[in-house]
Formats: sequence, structure tokens, C-alpha cells
Amino acid sequence: MRLILRILITAVALWLTAYLIDPIQFEGSLVNLLLVAILFGLVNSLIRPLVKLITLPINVVTLGLFSLVINALMFMLVAWISGSMTIEGNIIQQFLWAFVGSILVSIVSTILSWFLPDSRK
Repeated sequence: MRLILRILITAVALWLTAYLIDPIQFEGSLVNLLLVAILFGLVNSLIRPLVKLITLPINVVTLGLFSLVINALMFMLVAWISGSMTIEGNIIQQFLWAFVGSILVSIVSTILSWFLPDSRK
């Protein structure tokens, strides 16, 4: 049940990001949005830890700020793999919008996660 709620939270965060940030666009149905949310979760649970491990030295030097760059790259990867989500502009503009989008998805997901019941009780 908690996994389904997490997928729904991610879907809402992705939809809101695409709604608020004009260059990030989502084209598709609710089912496509849920599939992109699942893909986003898989990328963040499978690929992101590997990338963080490889970039550990630069992450230490930047005191963890490079994690924001990694988040933006994972956001771009999900947009590229899914096909339902697009980021307009050249590669630098795409990265900047993915950077802003990944921060917005993180904020919205965190706020919505506060309303999840605590599983430790």
C-alpha cells in the first residue's frame, strides 16, 4: 500500500512540475503518468546510487551540492527514456530546466510524503 502511495505522490509531483514549468511538458494519459512515476522510482533506486558512488569524490569536495546535478541528470534520463515527457531547448537549457524540475519534484514529494502514515507505528 505504501509503495502505491509513493508512486501516486511521484506522479502528482511530476504532473505539477510539468504544469508549472513550461519547457517541461508531459503528453499522455494518467496511465502514462503513472508509468513515468514508476520509471522515475526505478531510476532513482537503481541507477542513482551507482552514479552517486562513482561521483563520490566530487560530491565530497562540493559538500554534497553535486547531488543536485545528479538529480537533474536522473530527471533528464527519465524524460529521455519515457518519451512521454519532454524538456525543450538546447542541452544547456534542458539541463537547467531539469535542475529546476528535479528540485520542484523533490519539494512536492517531500511535502506530500508528510501526509503518509508512519509505517513504524
